[in-house]
Amino acid sequence: MKKLMTRTMVCAVLGMSSLALAQDAAAEAPAKEPAKVPSADAVRDTWNFFYNGKGQGPVLVEAKLCTEVAKDGPNKYECIAEVAAEGIKANTTVMLWQAYLVPQGDSVEDVMVQTKQGNVVRETKDVKLKGDGWRARQWTGVRLNKPGTWTVSVMRGDQVLKELQVKVN
Repeated sequence: MKKLMTRTMVCAVLGMSSLALAQDAAAEAPAKEPAKVPSADAVRDTWNFFYNGKGQGPVLVEAKLCTEVAKDGPNKYECIAEVAAEGIKANTTVMLWQAYLVPQGDSVEDVMVQTKQGNVVRETKDVKLKGDGWRARQWTGVRLNKPGTWTVSVMRGDQVLKELQVKVN
């Protein structure tokens, strides 16, 4: 009888401590912000563009300068480390991470990533996109080899879609 009571007490204590640990972990985890619900019109417009917009080109949804893109895990192909506000050291290669909406079945070959130091163009790289899914992600490595202020641009033809500035020390 004593053994049974001891086992029951041990199980109760372990169960309560596990519950307490789970509650502590839940309290420490940052609350996830709920996703913004788009309007019905926004969803309809997005569907229409994705399914019927072939030939109209991509929509650049997001672009950021990153020092690391995840190769696997739950954040696979996501930028997991952005360039710090204070800048980066000279001779550092960073990735311009981009996310696009490309119409289904479309191929886009006139997008470029261009790096400039001041007004001097240092490098231009082609970006090829395919409308295989809801989100086409691309990251293009750019080398920022001299101190100063650099501009990294995403362009389609002569149209600038996005410009990002970075300080190189």
